Amino acid sequence: MRILIADDHSIVRRGLKDILRDEFPWAEITEVGDAAALMVKIIRESWDIVISDLSMPGRTVLDVLPEIRQQAPSLPVLILSIYPEEQYAIRALKAGASGYLNKDLAPDELINAVRHVLSGRKYITPSVAEKLADFDDRHKPAHEQLSNREFEVMKLLAAGKSVSEIGLLFHLSATTISTYRARILKKLHIKTNAEIIQYAIAHQLI
Repeated sequence: MRILIADDHSIVRRGLKDILRDEFPWAEITEVGDAAALMVKIIRESWDIVISDLSMPGRTVLDVLPEIRQQAPSLPVLILSIYPEEQYAIRALKAGASGYLNKDLAPDELINAVRHVLSGRKYITPSVAEKLADFDDRHKPAHEQLSNREFEVMKLLAAGKSVSEIGLLFHLSATTISTYRARILKKLHIKTNAEIIQYAIAHQLI
């Protein structure tokens, strides 16, 4: 079995490898530190499962999931994140992820999720299943209209990051981030960064 781990923190990658080796001692485990390297590995080699952080330097996994699905349609991609399920789980699943887990999970839950997606099924926690059942495009909040990149930018603006700082994080120009900001303001029907912060707080996004 070949497992590919993607996370920009080496200590997290090491912890995941230790957990996985205890359960799958025969597995070949490879690690990368960003989404670009992840895509290179997927294009050049064959894998049984990808376990990836949600947010890494440059492009996020949400950005590359459609490309992964195009390159390797049946490859299970399990997302691990520090962000609560209510913020990203549905987005990740809709983008093509096989499952979404918070990083504070117990090792046994990770192994259970890995076995689940390796069998070809989606791994969905009860709380995510409930959210999916209640999800209705006609009545979804305004931030659900945002693209995955716009949503990432909105959260960073709400956290007080400047356009220039966000550009550095995503390796994009300040002009490009300003364009995203303009789209966000339009879709949320607001006008200022202060209102972005208020909106994010009201919807428990920060």
